[in-house]
Amino acid sequence: MDSRVFHRHCHSQLPTAVAGDGVYLIDQSGKHYMDASGGAAVSCLGHSHPDVRAALIKQVDQLSYAHSGFFTTEPAEQLAEKLTRLAPGDLNHVYFVSGGSEAVESALKLARQYFVEKGELTRTRFVARRQSYHGNTLGALAVGGNEWRKEPFSPLLMEHLYISPCYPYRDQRDGESLYDYGQRVANELEDVIQREGAETIIGFIAEPVVGATAGVLTPVEGYFKRIREICDKYGILLILDEVMCGIGRTGTLFAHEQEGITADIVTVAKGLGAGYQPIGAMLASDEIYNTVSAGSGFFQHGHTYMAHAAATATALEVLNVFERDNLIPDVWAKGNYLGRKLKQTFGDSPLIGDIRGRGLFWGLELVQDRNTKTPFLADSAIDKKIKQAAMAKGLMCYPMGGTIDGQNGHHILLAPPYIISEAQIDELVVKLKSAVNSVLSADSGLLTEHQRSS
Repeated sequence: MDSRVFHRHCHSQLPTAVAGDGVYLIDQSGKHYMDASGGAAVSCLGHSHPDVRAALIKQVDQLSYAHSGFFTTEPAEQLAEKLTRLAPGDLNHVYFVSGGSEAVESALKLARQYFVEKGELTRTRFVARRQSYHGNTLGALAVGGNEWRKEPFSPLLMEHLYISPCYPYRDQRDGESLYDYGQRVANELEDVIQREGAETIIGFIAEPVVGATAGVLTPVEGYFKRIREICDKYGILLILDEVMCGIGRTGTLFAHEQEGITADIVTVAKGLGAGYQPIGAMLASDEIYNTVSAGSGFFQHGHTYMAHAAATATALEVLNVFERDNLIPDVWAKGNYLGRKLKQTFGDSPLIGDIRGRGLFWGLELVQDRNTKTPFLADSAIDKKIKQAAMAKGLMCYPMGGTIDGQNGHHILLAPPYIISEAQIDELVVKLKSAVNSVLSADSGLLTEHQRSS
C-alpha cells in the first residue's frame, strides 16, 4: 500500500523501524543498524534506555500536559533549575520549546525584544556565518548559512549579514598560524559592524562546533574569545546555537565551555531529550531576563507545547543519567578513541581529505584529490551513495553535500550514542570503511587520474 506519510523525499522507500536496542535500531525484517549518527545527533543515550523510559511512563501516568499559560509543573521547574545550575556564566533563565528550530526562533525574538525594551529600535539585523545552520523556521532559516535549504524561500526571509566560517582546512593561508587565522576570520565580525553600524545589529549567532552543514568544524584556539570581545565592544548580543553540538556531544555539557567564554543566549535541543521526547530550550542571561522583567514583563512569544510536562520529565532524567553514569567524561575519552580509529583507518584514504571532531562528534570531508583538496561536484551524489552503502551494511551515518559553498563538497558526520563501547566503535569504523570502499569500487570515476595512478 502506498504510504500516506509526507516523507522527506516523495519517492523514498524506507525500512520500517520497529524496535531499538542500545546503539542499534531494528527494522521490520529484524535487521540491526548501528546508529552511528544518533539519527541527527539526537539519540545520545541510545534506544530503549530503561531509566528514561521509566521516567517518561511515570510522568505520563501522573500528568502529561498542562498549558503553560495556566500552570507550571514540577518537572519543568526541576529541569530549569538543573540546566541553569550546570550552565556557564549567568544563563539563569530557561524557555522550553519542542525542538531546535523553535529554540533558535525564540532566541532571535527575545534578542530583538531585549533591545526594544531598551528603546534601541534601530537594531534589526543579525550577523551569522556562511555554511552554518540554525533551523528551518523562517527566522532561523534566514540567519543560517545553508544556501541549499534557503534558496526556495529566499523571498520570504529577513535581511541577514554573513562572515566567513572558521574553516582552516579550506581557508587558512600558507604561512599563517592557526591562531592568526582564527583572529583574522573573527575580525570579519568587527568589519561588518563598523560598515553597517552597531546601532543596526542585534547580535551574532554561531554554532560553537558547526554541525551537518559543514561537517563538524571545530573552532581554533582564541577564535571565540575574540568574537566575545567584539560583541562586548559594540554592545552586540552573542547567541550560541548548541542544538547539535551541545548537551555533552563535544565532551562538556555546553560546547562553549571549552572556549573559555560566556554567552548572552544559548539554544539546545536534540540530545536534551535524547530522542525520547521532542524538546528544546533557550537559556538567557540575567541581563536579558531582567530587562524584559523590568520593562513589559512579558516575552511576546509562545508555543502550545512549551514546557511540556512529559518532555521536561524525560529531559530531566536524561541529565540525571549523565550524572549517575558519569557519561560526559566518557564522551571525551570515547571520542578520543573514535578519532584515533578514524585517523588510523582513513588517514591514507584517497577519498578522505580531512578528519576533524571533538568528543563524540566527528566529520570526514570527502575529496577527489587529497593533494589539491579538490571537492566532488554536487552531481556526484557521493553522499547519497555512501549513505545507501552504509545502510546496506547495517550502519547509519550522516553524509551531506554542499560542505564548502552549499553546492560543492561532501562530508560524513558521525555522532554515536554516549553509551557506545570501544568494541562498538571498532565495529562502526569497520562498517564505514567497508561502505566507503564499496562506493569507490563501484564507481572508479570518482577518483582523479592522479589517484588512480598512485
